[in-house]
Amino acid sequence: MTLQSMTGFARSEGSSGRNRFAWELRSVNGKGLDIRLRLPSGLERLEPDVRRLISEKFSRGNLQATLSLTVTETKVEAVLNREALAAVLALREELGDLVDPSPLRLDTLLGIRGLVDIREPEEDEEAIAARDAAILAGLTEALVRLGRMREGEGAALAAVLKGQVARIAELAEVVEADPSRQPEEIAKRLSLQLAALLQEAPTLDRDRLHAEAALLATKADLREEIDRLRAHVAAAGELIDKGGPVGRRLDFLAQEFNRESNTICSKSNSAAVTAAGIELKVVIDQFREQVQNLE
Repeated sequence: MTLQSMTGFARSEGSSGRNRFAWELRSVNGKGLDIRLRLPSGLERLEPDVRRLISEKFSRGNLQATLSLTVTETKVEAVLNREALAAVLALREELGDLVDPSPLRLDTLLGIRGLVDIREPEEDEEAIAARDAAILAGLTEALVRLGRMREGEGAALAAVLKGQVARIAELAEVVEADPSRQPEEIAKRLSLQLAALLQEAPTLDRDRLHAEAALLATKADLREEIDRLRAHVAAAGELIDKGGPVGRRLDFLAQEFNRESNTICSKSNSAAVTAAGIELKVVIDQFREQVQNLE
């Protein structure tokens, strides 16, 4: 499976009988799958099938589906209101000699309101079923095209995300290799700090100071944060390679990345480590911003 972005556009057209139709699909980012439909009047019965087809294809994104329908061949038929005609004839017979006894002319009958209705013929059930099937097939075609477009953008995003994950891994190694993390450097720094404290206050308990210094050194160690960063880097790489709807899980990893970078910055006692931590935060923010586009 490949990654998919949540943005895209697709269109498909088709015909059935004397009807032509067109689907337009637009998709943008969303926390879940939000489907908004615009169907012509009289085709509301298709909504359950339309929603089902979209849900089977996508799991996230705000998706708008618009269907337009036009009649390419106009046909009309004259429908006689036989009850009205019977009433007219009965009235003529009732009036007898008061009206012209000659046969009623067609133009006279057509001039009587409600006697003849000129309208488009109604389609039979078989034609309606064929049209509905063609419309749903057209939707399936549009969904395939939209999926291809989202996959294309997803492939481009995958390349960007891999580069950002690689940079996070590089910065973790920068923090790991910084001289300030070497035991002898930590010991030297703490010794200087203890010497300064004892010079200012020689009555302080030396054993207590050494115990507190050891505790501070343990808390300031970045080993756990570096190990977690490496684990998150590996997990992110696996998800990107796996593809499919992994946007939410990558977003969670982005939060974990950010948590570790914050801790590194807060524990840092080296300008180089602080600089690496700040750059980590920048890259992680960029990573999370791109992840928001993924399904």
